[in-house]
Amino acid sequence: MITLNTEDLYVGYEKKVVVKDVNIKLIKGENLCLLGPNGAGKTTILRTIAKLLNPIKGTVYIEGENIKDISNKGLSKKMSVVLTNKFNGGLMTVFDVVAMGRYPYTGFFGYLDKKDREKISEALKTVNAEDIEKCAFDELSDGQKQKVLVARALVQEPEVIVLDEPTTHLDIKHRLELIEILRNLTKEKGITVILSLHEIDMALKSCDKVALVNKGKIIAYGTPEDVVDEKIIEELYDIKEANFNNLLGSIELSNKNEPKAFVIGGSGYGASIYRILTKYNIGFYTGVLHENDIDYEIARTIGLPILKENAFEEIKDENIKRAKHIIDQVPFIIDSACPIGHMNKKNLQLISYALSKDKKVFSFRTKEECVKLYGEAYKEIECIECMNTLSEKLITT
Repeated sequence: MITLNTEDLYVGYEKKVVVKDVNIKLIKGENLCLLGPNGAGKTTILRTIAKLLNPIKGTVYIEGENIKDISNKGLSKKMSVVLTNKFNGGLMTVFDVVAMGRYPYTGFFGYLDKKDREKISEALKTVNAEDIEKCAFDELSDGQKQKVLVARALVQEPEVIVLDEPTTHLDIKHRLELIEILRNLTKEKGITVILSLHEIDMALKSCDKVALVNKGKIIAYGTPEDVVDEKIIEELYDIKEANFNNLLGSIELSNKNEPKAFVIGGSGYGASIYRILTKYNIGFYTGVLHENDIDYEIARTIGLPILKENAFEEIKDENIKRAKHIIDQVPFIIDSACPIGHMNKKNLQLISYALSKDKKVFSFRTKEECVKLYGEAYKEIECIECMNTLSEKLITT
C-alpha cells in the first residue's frame, strides 16, 4: 500500500523553484531520508510535503488523495510534523506539550477524555519519556525535548511523520536513541517516516530509502545500498579534503603530506595510527596490507600510499622487497602491534631490516611481545603505549 507519493513535484518560494522533479513513492512503514548540503532544498521539500508550502508544480498524495483537497484538520490526522523551530514550552509540563498533539480529536475546548490520556501515556512510553511527564518542558535537555516532540507527533495517530533535521544539537547517545525510536515506529507501528539528516553514516545504515538533493534536483533516489557510492557522496557534498568510504560508511580526512614514516598495519590495528598521523599532517606509507583488511580500507580512504597483497594470500617476497625499498626512504618505522599469522608473518622481516639500516623503530607491542618476535633486536625498538607519545616523538624528532 502506497502511503505517500509525489508526482513531478516542483518546490520553492512564490515562483522561484528550489528543487524540481521530486518523485518519491513510499509504502506503509518505510523510512526515507533526505541528504544533501545546506541550502540544497531539503527543508523546502519537507515543508511542501507537509502542506506548509504550496507546490509550484506537481502533486503530493497521501493514501492516494491529493493533500490540496484535504482539510488542515483532516491532514493532521494523517500526518504530523516536527520542524527545527525551537519550541517554547513556557510553563507547560511534558504531559501538556504532548497533549497538544491531540488537538485534531479534542474539539474546540481541548478536553482530554480517557482515550486521549491513554494515547498520551502510550506515546510517552514509546519514546521512553514516561518518567518525565510531570517535568517542565523548558527545563529538559535538547535530547529529551526532541523525544517529547516526537511523542506529540505520535498522539496525532498519523500515517506519516515528517521531521526536519531531528538530530541537530543532540549528543551521540540521544541521536542513536532517537533514530532507534523512529525505526521502531516504522517497523512496529507501520508509520511512514520522512526526515532530513546531516549524519551520512546514520542515514545510510538506518533508512530504507534515501533521496540525495543538490543543485536543484534529486540526483539519486532509492535504497542506500543501490544508489550510494563513494563518488556520489563526494560530489553531493563537494568534498575536497576528505574521502567517503562506502564499505564502512565513514569519512576520513585526506593525507597528502610527504611521507616520513612507514606503518606496518593490519586487522584494524593501524587505523588509530593512520588517523593521528593524518591529524598532525605527518605523511607516511603503510603495508603490506591485504585487500580484505579493514586497515586497507581506511588507508585507501585517507589516500595513503599502500603496499597491498591479494586477499587470503601469503605476502609475496616481491612486496617485501618493495617495502624495504620504501623503508630506505623514511626515517621512522611504526609497528602497530597487529596480530601475526601465516598470511602476514613476512612483515616481521621489515622490522629487522629497518633496524639493520639504523632506522628508528617504534612499536605498540609490550616488551615481552617484542622479545618473543624480535629476539635481542628488541633492545633497539622503542615500545610506546599511547598515540600521543607517538605523535610527539614524530613531531619533535
